[in-house]
Parts: sequence; structure tokens; C-alpha cells
Amino acid sequence: MKLWLAQVVLQLFLALGLSPFVSGFIRKLKAVLQNRRGPSLWQPYHDLFKWVRKGTVVSQQASWLFRATPYVSFLTALMVSLMVPMVTAVVPLSYFGGVLAVVYLLALARFFVALAALDTASAFGGMGSSREMTVSALAEPAMMLSIFTVALTAGSTNLSFMVQAALQHQERFLSPSHILALAAMFIVLIAETGRLPVDNPATHLELTMIHEAMILEYSGHYLALVEWGTALKQLVLMSLLVNIFFPVGIGGALTARTVTVGLIAYVVKLLLLACVVALVETSNAKLRLFRVPELLSIGFILAALALASSFIF
Repeated sequence: MKLWLAQVVLQLFLALGLSPFVSGFIRKLKAVLQNRRGPSLWQPYHDLFKWVRKGTVVSQQASWLFRATPYVSFLTALMVSLMVPMVTAVVPLSYFGGVLAVVYLLALARFFVALAALDTASAFGGMGSSREMTVSALAEPAMMLSIFTVALTAGSTNLSFMVQAALQHQERFLSPSHILALAAMFIVLIAETGRLPVDNPATHLELTMIHEAMILEYSGHYLALVEWGTALKQLVLMSLLVNIFFPVGIGGALTARTVTVGLIAYVVKLLLLACVVALVETSNAKLRLFRVPELLSIGFILAALALASSFIF
């Protein structure tokens, strides 16, 4: 019991502490690629501290849903972070739900954020909610199919068992089905985290923003919770991609050596994936809103082909 509690505390601290750093690293790398100085790596931490100290302004049209959504968004992302393998294959909440629980909890947070955006009776909130639902309608099935491809190889939808199976049969993860699933999962990562070319997190133009439009009415500690929850969601999706499709360095047991090696490998893989995300964002322009479903359809087709090819081969 003490070992389990220690693992929960360590993984919580890792997720809470590392998620803002990954966002700051991507921003800094994008600035370097664009020949700009850019913000500091620690700017997301400063922003969270600034928002916590500020007061909140709530619309007169808002109900209890608007005030409860930041807590729901943050706590669901925090719970999902305890279901995803990060340093070792041993996950604190591995028996509380597998892939479906992760997808449903992320969808629950999105549902509440979309409702809260509508709750303020703002035109921007309604616009952002409708766009977010359009994106999620194609992104969620693609994510489920790509992870189910790996689950077929492992024989289980439990993420801990999937990583352990990947460690025992790493040669299977060079198969065409897993390469297609990896490509689909990367497109889902770009869409779910609001990155270019799907969304632009650095703008507040009404013609382009999706996620930012839904949280325009938030301020103070509410905004800090929403943004921290978004950073946690990004870390969870990146962890799924690097640990399920590239289980290099992750330990199969909970020992001091495996935790140390797994932590180093995990951080290195995250930073490499962050470099790829920053490179994709820098080299691509924002897609028109009507072109975004085409990109997500490509991800869904790749995931469906990955699942079909896993049966064929």
C-alpha cells in the first residue's frame, strides 16, 4: 500500500511539474526556428502563478457549470495521467480502466469545456464549441482505432499490459500496421492539443481560434486550472505516443534502477517528440476550417487501415 501511494505521489508530481515545461519547450523551439528570441522555458510556470494570484471575473449569464468546469477539466486530466505509463509499465490506476477509460475521461473534460463556453452566452464561445465538436468527432475515433491496433498485439486494452507486451515483442512494432497507427496518432496529437495546422494556440482571431474561443471568458485561478489541464492532456497524449509505440527505456518493474533509466528515457523521448511537433508547426500554415476535417479524415483512414492490416498480416 505504501509503495502504491508513493507511486501515485511521484507520478502526480511528474505530470504536474513536467506538463508546463513541455509547453514552454515547444514555444521556445518554435521561436528559435523562426529566428526569434521567444519566451523563457519557465514562462508557463510564471503564467500559472500569475493567474492564480489574480481575481476572477464571471459573466452574469454564467451558471454553476461555468465555475465547475475548470475543476472537472483539471481533475479528469490529472486522473488520466495516473492511467498512462510514463516512467515504468506499472501504472497506479491501471486496473481502474484501460484505453476506453482514458478516451472517455478526455471526452468528459471536452464536453464540460464546450458546455461552459455556451453557458456564458458569448458568440465566441458558441463558435469555439461547435468547432471543437467537429474536430473531436473525427479525432476520437482515430485515436481509439490506432490504440486498438496496439491492443490487438498485446491482447489487452490495459495500457500497462500493452507496454509490457511491447517490451517483450519490440520487433512487432516495426510492422506496417503500427507505423500507420503511429502516423494516425500523431495527427490526433496535433488536433487534440490545438496545434498548427489544425489550430493556432498563439492567436485570438475569431476566424482561426478553436480552443481559445472556448476559454476566453475565464480568468484568474479558473484560467490557471483550464490551462494546466490542457497541458496535462498534451502530456498524456504525448506519453501514449512515445511509450506505446516506442517503449524504449521504460522499465517493466518498479525498482530504483528502472525508475531512473525510465525517467531519463521518458524525458528524452518527450523532448524529441516536442521537437517534431515544433517543426511541424513551423513548417505548416493554418488550414482553413473547412480543410481541417480532411486532415482528420486522413488520420481516421490511416488508423482504420492499421487496424485492418493487423488482421491481414
